[in-house]
Amino acid sequence: MVLVMNLLFLTCLWPTAFLHSSQSQHHHLHHRQQLSFLRKHNSKREIKMRKLDSTKVRPLKSEQLLRIEDHDFALRPGFGGSPIPVGIDVQVESIDSISEVDMDFTMTLYLRHYWKDERLSFRSNKNKSMTFDGRLIKKIWVPDVFFVHSKRSFIHDTTVENVMLRVYPDGNVLFSLRITVSAMCFMDFSRFPLDTQNCSLELESYAYNEDDLMLYWKHGNNSLSTDEHISLSQFFIEEFSASSGLAFYSSTGWYNRLFINFALRRHIFFFLLQSYFPAMLMVMLSWVSFWIDRRAVPARVSLGITTVLTMSTIMTGVSASMPQVSYIKAVDVYLWISFLFVFLSVIEYAAVNYLTTIEERKQLKKRGKASGMYSIDAVQAMAFDGCYHDTDVDMDLTPFSDRCEENETPADAANISNEDTTRLKRKRSLKGNVGRIILQNNHVIDTYSRIIFPSVYIVFNFFYWILYI
Repeated sequence: MVLVMNLLFLTCLWPTAFLHSSQSQHHHLHHRQQLSFLRKHNSKREIKMRKLDSTKVRPLKSEQLLRIEDHDFALRPGFGGSPIPVGIDVQVESIDSISEVDMDFTMTLYLRHYWKDERLSFRSNKNKSMTFDGRLIKKIWVPDVFFVHSKRSFIHDTTVENVMLRVYPDGNVLFSLRITVSAMCFMDFSRFPLDTQNCSLELESYAYNEDDLMLYWKHGNNSLSTDEHISLSQFFIEEFSASSGLAFYSSTGWYNRLFINFALRRHIFFFLLQSYFPAMLMVMLSWVSFWIDRRAVPARVSLGITTVLTMSTIMTGVSASMPQVSYIKAVDVYLWISFLFVFLSVIEYAAVNYLTTIEERKQLKKRGKASGMYSIDAVQAMAFDGCYHDTDVDMDLTPFSDRCEENETPADAANISNEDTTRLKRKRSLKGNVGRIILQNNHVIDTYSRIIFPSVYIVFNFFYWILYI
């Protein structure tokens, strides 16, 4: 009985279980179809997005040939082994300027690097090299050469960036660029403007010391070439030379350093016209006062002051175009000595004028009369009142001009006929004796100064030019 009941129960449940099982299988099949559809849709969408994504660029044919994506170019060639040799050669295009005030120079040059990177080797049936522009340089390893003591520099970019990369099938690389650089030049102006300046442009690797990179001149002394038409307004370029050495930094070690040396000799003619010749003329002009009558105070004083001020202007103009150095330059020696000669000529006249005044006072006291009248020689009287007098004419001390032709007093009217005759004789004798009268009236200091001043100045010039040339 129990067995019959179980069979009836199973018979009732079987259709329900079968229906449920078929529904479940249908549901799983539908779910799988939906997943398959979504995957296909997403795959098509990803393909479409990849085509539309402009940030992802497919490797160029040249990059595929060089296998750029297969190597890590953040590391130098032969990392962990011996230092990589990097050859350098330079062609100087021009020296644009030399600044004494800033103590620097500006140079335009072609800088070329040579090294071998086997990671860039490629197959070539014709063994031809491949040339690239600056876009490929950012994806491979290049030497990090920089200019020591440079103030500013830039790579020319007209009309495009002046950079060239050439790769050979065996992995040899040529990297060339055109640069303008301004660098320091430690100048010595002790012999200016008769000086010769030695400047150098120094090249060095920034990150790689001598254990990683060996910097050297590619062709030895022939690695440095220059344009034949290089010229400067103030300098003559004597020579260009290449040299090398080592530089030590306490924190990073020893580095290879290359030097581009050149010597500059200054043209002297410009400074002769602007400084030396005007100074000579001012000194010689100051000597003219030694030949002027010692009583011509306005003429001699104005001449002395003019030469002193002119020398000061010349000295100021020279020092304005020069750096403020703490030592004496050759041009300073010449200008200051010339200024001293001009200044001494003014002091010389002050001494002459003072001694002349004392001498005349003593003469007047010796020739004094009880009536207060003094007898003065003709030249001294002419210096006081501007009129010529004979030595036999006695004149009052004040005023002398009362004896002149245009200032005659009524008291002299009685003797007018005799005086006219005397004046006529004086004028005739004066015409041939002016030079003798001036020479006789010179002070002894003026006489010696005419000889001593030019002689000493000539001796100074002789030793100056012998010493500095």
